[in-house]
Amino acid sequence: MKTWSETLEPTDFTATYKVERLLHEERSEFQHILLFENAVMGRVLTLDGVVQTTEKDEFCYHEMIVHVPILAHGKARRVLVLGGGDGGAVEEVFKHQAVEHATLVDIDRTVIDLSKRYLSAISGHAFEDSRLNLVITDGYRFVAESEHRYDVIIVDSPDPIGVGAALFTADFYAGCKRCLTPGGLLVTQNGVPFTQMAELRDSMSALASLFADARCYVTHVPSYVGGPMALGWASDDGSLWQTPLVTLTNRFEKSAIDTRYYTPAVHQASFAVPHYIQELIVVR
Repeated sequence: MKTWSETLEPTDFTATYKVERLLHEERSEFQHILLFENAVMGRVLTLDGVVQTTEKDEFCYHEMIVHVPILAHGKARRVLVLGGGDGGAVEEVFKHQAVEHATLVDIDRTVIDLSKRYLSAISGHAFEDSRLNLVITDGYRFVAESEHRYDVIIVDSPDPIGVGAALFTADFYAGCKRCLTPGGLLVTQNGVPFTQMAELRDSMSALASLFADARCYVTHVPSYVGGPMALGWASDDGSLWQTPLVTLTNRFEKSAIDTRYYTPAVHQASFAVPHYIQELIVVR
């Protein structure tokens, strides 16, 4: 294999990577998994033909999907990560010493095992952290049946194809809301709106029907081609997205977390989205 190409659904936009070394390829019970090395992006994980993460730019995604909600909430002690078998999101969660417990739910143990083997630069020591509860099951089923409650829920899902499709439905979001503590916060992976408009529009419509406040913020991830990436935001506390800069700064400095993308100023600015994205959002 000399090159690998990704075609973004539902468009015909294609990105091609030069494969320096094939690390692993197999079809698990749930999806096709490919890991390879690229000279620019480092190690790359793909699921069902779509890039999930790369060593080079994972921080652009993981820092923003984790630190924005946790620092906005301010009192998160219990965190639920749905998807995220590469371990990058939960690694960022555990940088917050105030977090007492995190549950990571992923349907595919093979992804987790391969990530431990090949992507330790992304997951760090997350899988060995005593605060982690690792659950191998369907995220949709988990939120429908769990008796536990969480301050922050992070949906670190693949795109709505294959096993990830159920994690973009109104019933799934309702299950997430059921698992939140009062005033809790849900964030979701919602693709690149420039090429995947329906993904964001449909999610925002469902979230707005369930929560008092539903909107999105953006981050920029080079390997997610097509423009800024949208991260959904939903809570019954409409003040959280407007947490003052001085408050964010104080919380961030107290956390003593080293970041490469996230800053309190970037946090605030990420909610100022382009008009073409704003048109897709139902905001109350």
